[in-house]
Amino acid sequence: MMERSPMTPEGKAALEKEVRHYLEVQRPQIVQEIEEARAHGDLSENAEYDGAKEKQALGEARLRLLQSRLSAAEVIDVKRLAVSDRVVFGTTVELMDADTEEEMTWRIVGLDEADARLGTISFSSPIGRALLGRNVGDLVAVTTPKGSRELEILQVHYELPR
Repeated sequence: MMERSPMTPEGKAALEKEVRHYLEVQRPQIVQEIEEARAHGDLSENAEYDGAKEKQALGEARLRLLQSRLSAAEVIDVKRLAVSDRVVFGTTVELMDADTEEEMTWRIVGLDEADARLGTISFSSPIGRALLGRNVGDLVAVTTPKGSRELEILQVHYELPR
């Protein structure tokens, strides 16, 4: 049995968009590149052909990975959950570092969606794991690659961040 992989509706849509782009745009381009390289003659010493075939192999591997992730997707729409002060998958959490009083905001998302630059972290990251199931007002001890931190949960939002 395949293990389910939680993701937000937006995360699933992004993966589907990437699959469509590969199938509709990239794959036809790669096929064209292969055909053009074949037209140059001898394939044994044809760097363009080798490059196009390698590009094709990498693209097809990525496509299989994306399709596998989509087939295992368990879409969790935070907007459909009962609102509470509890941190769950898909919520946006406002935190304060207890030592530095630095405030931060993270949205807890699936593995394929996490991007710290965009304010999203994976549910399986150290901070994500520590926050899940906790409530507003809780102090949460987190061990990260940068060391131990104590974070206070200030607010939990069940809607998408702005």
